[in-house]
Amino acid sequence: MPLSPGIGYLATQLPRILTPPLLVYCAKLVTELRLGIIVPTWLTTLACVLSGPAVLTVVVQYRDYQNRRQAAAHGAIIPPAVPGSIGGLNMLFANIGDMYPAEPLSAVASELGSYTMTIRFLFQNRIMTAEPENIKAILATEFDAFEKGSEFRGLMEPLLGTGVFAADGKYSPLHTRNFTEFIPWRRHVEMTRPFFHRERISDFDLFDHHATKAIAQLKARLREGYAADFQDMVARFTMDTSSSFLFGKDVRSLDAGLPYPHNVTTDAASVPAAHPSSVFATAFQEAQTITSLRSRFGEHWPLREFWVDELEKPMRIVREFLDPILEEAVARKRATGQAIQEKDKTNELGDRQVQEGESLLDHLVNYTDDHTILRDELLNLTAAGRDTTAGLLTFTIYMLAEHPEVLTKLREEIFRFVGPTTRPTYDNFRDMKYLRAVLNGKMPHLIRRKDGTNPLQKRFDSIVRPFNVRTALQPILFRSSNNGPPLFVPAGTRCAFSTILMHRRKDLWGPDALEFDPERFLDERLHKYLTPNPFIFLPFNGGPRICLGQQFAYHEASFFLVRLLQTFSSVSLDLAAQPLAARPPASWKTDDKSGWTAHEKIRPRSHLTMFVFGGLWVRMKEADAIAEGK
Repeated sequence: MPLSPGIGYLATQLPRILTPPLLVYCAKLVTELRLGIIVPTWLTTLACVLSGPAVLTVVVQYRDYQNRRQAAAHGAIIPPAVPGSIGGLNMLFANIGDMYPAEPLSAVASELGSYTMTIRFLFQNRIMTAEPENIKAILATEFDAFEKGSEFRGLMEPLLGTGVFAADGKYSPLHTRNFTEFIPWRRHVEMTRPFFHRERISDFDLFDHHATKAIAQLKARLREGYAADFQDMVARFTMDTSSSFLFGKDVRSLDAGLPYPHNVTTDAASVPAAHPSSVFATAFQEAQTITSLRSRFGEHWPLREFWVDELEKPMRIVREFLDPILEEAVARKRATGQAIQEKDKTNELGDRQVQEGESLLDHLVNYTDDHTILRDELLNLTAAGRDTTAGLLTFTIYMLAEHPEVLTKLREEIFRFVGPTTRPTYDNFRDMKYLRAVLNGKMPHLIRRKDGTNPLQKRFDSIVRPFNVRTALQPILFRSSNNGPPLFVPAGTRCAFSTILMHRRKDLWGPDALEFDPERFLDERLHKYLTPNPFIFLPFNGGPRICLGQQFAYHEASFFLVRLLQTFSSVSLDLAAQPLAARPPASWKTDDKSGWTAHEKIRPRSHLTMFVFGGLWVRMKEADAIAEGK
């Protein structure tokens, strides 16, 4: 029987834990035997207890001293420290359930006068930055000086295995039937890039099939007189689309139907939750949440899950869902008489040409029939293909519900370029500037009514993650926010960067930075702020590891949004349909009208991606296509 996580963790830490008191006890014996001085038992016990904290204090202080010396040698300083408890232990007890992503850091940055700061966490220093030049260094100009790091890989491996999200340049072992290779992230990119060429992401038959199905269910639910959970519906749409695109198999999650509001009692209410795809999606989301919580503890996460590995159950459900799909793909390949290629038949992973009609999974089984490797790749791309686009659409509809004048203008553009019923094309999207601006504007800004009243703090960006992290492989100098001395980052330091905070900075986006205004991507503000400094807007990351699927996501979201707004003329929130636990906590209702949460109507949360806790419950009015098409 395997050891519990906590026992296993303590076993690895025993030398570090026991060495200080053991040295104290040895000193006691030497003192008594050689010097004849009797040390009282109480003093020995006290010294043994305090020896660990004392050694830790010395080590931490010496490390900080060395860092300051190295910084001075480079003509730099250490980034200002965020005030906190001893060793940053207070971070372990923060109520992240009520914490709006990155909002506390905004206040801290204002107090420190710096958007690059040192955060002490479990006696280790971490660097947090929302400075575009520093994020640019991490992602692009100093790309080779950073990697995901062993701690990040260790945290992500149980969830995403050796897939592209956790891969580094020299790691990510690939175990095939007869050999083991180490695949850097570049190989993952080479392998998947062919599936995101224009010809593939512009084939809208797949989008149209699933969008038609999803919108029909939405219409049916609304006609029953009930609110619909838009987030759930669009997550099923993206799940079916991505499974067809990636697996070559439609998991048909939309067949389960849409859920009913919490305050509705019906025999059909439990049907969607029981569908296999729903069970998979729930388990995968739970696994992502657990992994996100683990990241707060870093390598010390077993202390939180001392007796039971909380990730084991949801990941077992995920494997049970995916394994039959993988087995079917391997069997299909063998049935065609095409043996899986061995190492000596290819020089490097990813050099094989994708065949007509192949899915990504069909392509992968030409290199390995190892289910772990196949599952890892599919989980990484499923998280990207399902959750990110669903989040983008969910928060876009949330904003359109709160800002009807934008919805009206967007529908006018849709009718002008596409029409009331015609299917949109690739060329349509190229010409529809306002649609693109709405999707862009949704990610980095807040909604505020044009008259300046009732500010609605609804700015969601970086749907992939509001934070990301790299580890410095060598000493690096960052730029300060106030044109002061450069900031020194020691080698081995974990560097987190927050795009959600960067996207809200008035000094980067202008005095109206907190307003949702798609026009900022079309008028003179585009050339004043974004054009000269493109790294202030990173919804899909940047540099060599920029998201391969960003155009696919834009096309999928654009297609669905066009079809949706051809069908419905208005959208509004149904707050009564929200579960009680999913409503914004009372602590968000502050008197600070400039805060991020004061007027929030939903409760955003994040794990690997951002989502609305409890769903986005809406009502929509069907459009009269004939009348509007005249």
